[in-house]
Amino acid sequence: MEDLCKIRDLQRAIARFEAAFIQRFGLTLNEGMLLCTLLEQPCLSASELAEALGLTPSNTSKVIRPVEDKQLIARLIGKEDKRHMLFTLTPEGRRLIQEIKESTHEVPEDLLKALSRFPDHDKQRPKPPTQPDAERSAHPCLEPKTGG
Repeated sequence: MEDLCKIRDLQRAIARFEAAFIQRFGLTLNEGMLLCTLLEQPCLSASELAEALGLTPSNTSKVIRPVEDKQLIARLIGKEDKRHMLFTLTPEGRRLIQEIKESTHEVPEDLLKALSRFPDHDKQRPKPPTQPDAERSAHPCLEPKTGG
C-alpha cells in the first residue's frame, strides 16, 4: 500500500507541474509531448503519433484537435493517397517547442526525485515507428490540406 501512496504523490506532483506548464505555455503535457514528437519526426500520421505518445487513437485525436486549432501543427495530405493524413509542425509550433525546450521549468521536488532514478530518461523514451524509406517516400509531407 505504501507504493500506492507514493504513486499518488507522484501523480499530484505531475498535476502541479502540468498546471504550471499550462499557465506558462498554454499547452497540456500531452500537447507538449505531441510537439516534441513532431520535432523529432517531422511528418507522422495520427496512428504513428498515438503509438509514439502511448495514447489510444481516440485520445490522440483529442490531443491533436486543440493543437491544430492553435495552429501549432498542420494537417497534410499524402502524395500518392489523398486519404492518408499526416501532421507536421507549423512555424509557430516549431518556435513554441524550441522555446519550451530552451526554458527552465520548476519541477516539483518529489517529481525530480522520481526522475533521478531513471538515468538518461530522455534516451530511454521509445522513438516513433519509422517506415522503410521506400514506403515513407510514397507519403511525404507535401501541402497543407485545404478546406475543412
